[in-house]
Amino acid sequence: METQTANPQAGLQKQGNTTWAFFDRWIFVFMAGLLLVTVLTGFIPSGQLQIYLIEAGQRDSFLPVVHVHAFVMGAWILQLLAQTSLVATDNRTLHRQLGMVGMVLMPAMVVTGFVLVPSIYRVIWGLDPAVVPPEVIAIQKETFTNISLAQIRIGILFPIFVALALSFRKSDPENHKRLMILATVMPIPAALDRILWLPNTMPDSPLATDLYTILLILPMFAYDLLRNKRIPKAYIIWFSAWLPTSLIINLMWSSPWWLATAPMIMGVE
Repeated sequence: METQTANPQAGLQKQGNTTWAFFDRWIFVFMAGLLLVTVLTGFIPSGQLQIYLIEAGQRDSFLPVVHVHAFVMGAWILQLLAQTSLVATDNRTLHRQLGMVGMVLMPAMVVTGFVLVPSIYRVIWGLDPAVVPPEVIAIQKETFTNISLAQIRIGILFPIFVALALSFRKSDPENHKRLMILATVMPIPAALDRILWLPNTMPDSPLATDLYTILLILPMFAYDLLRNKRIPKAYIIWFSAWLPTSLIINLMWSSPWWLATAPMIMGVE
């Protein structure tokens, strides 16, 4: 009678391969979903509060560019979730077609961002000391001047990372996927700073926000270390730009030179 010998090791290897195949397919969908949840967690309560203050007559209405920028940013996040889901479900034709929308959204995000920053500057510098206490105006000026450092970095690095990701689309699809996620991480601190239940160092320092940004990419980074036993090129590119600019921002934060120079750059002095 013929007998069969069970091979537990082969069974475990097959199970392991199946598990990794699942993560290979869905890790980027998870990351896009994580970024979307972070944005919603930060902006929905904050937006509701601002709407209440507007209705109560305690602040002015939103600038039109705020609505446009919020719409474009939301569309970009949703597109990222759709794109990663399409790849995970092997619908690559629709993925490529939908990618054309990103070619419009990316420059729209950058343009509206660069319009938004000086627009808010003009609002803050136009506050009436007879209505708003001068000490409150001074705090708002310093806070937004510091935050503009991060916004300038986003306006520069976000399109660079997206352009690099697109250049890898055919030659290096694995780093293409990672760079699209890492590029989208760049503007996420705007949401992180609005999650009030997170311990934070703002407005005195952006250090905590930098640490939360690293935590956001940690799931994908840990997956790559465990799965590939190496650090993919996308992280090296991202960190080589993100780390030195973070150091610069932390050094310039509340520095007398920046507080005096930024208003002149924005044309409010």
